[in-house]
Amino acid sequence: MKKILFAASEAVPFIKTGGLADVTGSLPGYFDRDHFDVRVILPKYLCMDPKWKEQLHFLCHLYVSLSWRRQYAGIFTAEWEGITYYFVDNEFYFAGDQPYNRIHEDVEKFAFFSRAVLEALPYLDFCPDIIHCHDWQTGLIPVFLRTLCGHQNYYSGIRTVFSIHNLKFQGRWMLPAVMDITGLPEQIFTSDKLESYGEANYLKGGVVYANAITTVSRTYAYEITTPEGGEGLDGLMNARADDLYGIQNGIDYDEYNPRRDAYLPVQFDETDVTAGKAANKAAFQKDLGLPAEADTFLLGMVSRMTDQKGFDLIDYVMDELCQEALEYTTVLKNAEIPVDYWNAEAMNWVMVHWGNNRNANYHTLFAQYDAHINKDKSGTERLRLKSRQFHHNLKRLLSYAL
Repeated sequence: MKKILFAASEAVPFIKTGGLADVTGSLPGYFDRDHFDVRVILPKYLCMDPKWKEQLHFLCHLYVSLSWRRQYAGIFTAEWEGITYYFVDNEFYFAGDQPYNRIHEDVEKFAFFSRAVLEALPYLDFCPDIIHCHDWQTGLIPVFLRTLCGHQNYYSGIRTVFSIHNLKFQGRWMLPAVMDITGLPEQIFTSDKLESYGEANYLKGGVVYANAITTVSRTYAYEITTPEGGEGLDGLMNARADDLYGIQNGIDYDEYNPRRDAYLPVQFDETDVTAGKAANKAAFQKDLGLPAEADTFLLGMVSRMTDQKGFDLIDYVMDELCQEALEYTTVLKNAEIPVDYWNAEAMNWVMVHWGNNRNANYHTLFAQYDAHINKDKSGTERLRLKSRQFHHNLKRLLSYAL
């Protein structure tokens, strides 16, 4: 039986900020359990919902070597839908009201987590054949494994897969600081390994040192090898092209099933999809205070407010869209507003320019993500999917399901 350990910074149902958590929380359950023993390891964030923290059981503790530091790490465990989850506890690193903070804090936090994952393995009675690492937060796991742990027999048989969900976020920080944080040998902070444009780069380290690299679709796997989509790493992606695989993203159809979805006012399936979606549209219009007019086209968008998501592209065509009677809803997940485009003045302009258009009723919802994403997808006639890059967007799959 193959043993696989998923290492990630988030996973449903325990902690979620976006689509990464959907993948890492649902994919392990789809492996054939007669042939694969798949487990997941996460940080134990202070901001986790208490109802999940109450289900965690203390397993053991150890001290993690991180350069000149020796840091406490408690290991907790829980089981969810037949999958074993481990949690790395350290309140110095994982305190706060959200999983991610300022980058100079996060690079040390996830260096600690990456090293703790490896050092905890002998205590878990679970030596994986493969560690599946996700995004820059776990990029140092393959690096630590191949450098600081490589001479130890226990780790010699472990292979790594590194999955890129969003290449834009790379975990970049000052070289001297990362050298001090990680204790990694100076000779690997070079342009062919961890250095990138004068900074240390965690994601690059994962790509260089992993045995295989995956992305969320074949299209995205190609796109990141181009100067336009490679975010400065297209040369590296081309160099590792033989080990780069695009595997189409998926969703959990048990979770996103409109017949059983508790967030939908009216459940439906393929036998009554037209009536069901019409009823959900009317309920959604009522919730948002929009005129409940069946013939008015309702266009929805669910997004983080970042420049990568192409809000400026929507701005460019908004007047044209509003030539017809239109209702437009936006669920703004996490409300991230970068200063280069979506600052406070720009948001105010959007509300005036779009919200007061004579043909459009515009509603912006700074909302709890899960509670409104399904209502928006099921209650609108079209879901606007916008991005400057093509990922195999989970929202696209959710819109098909709902």
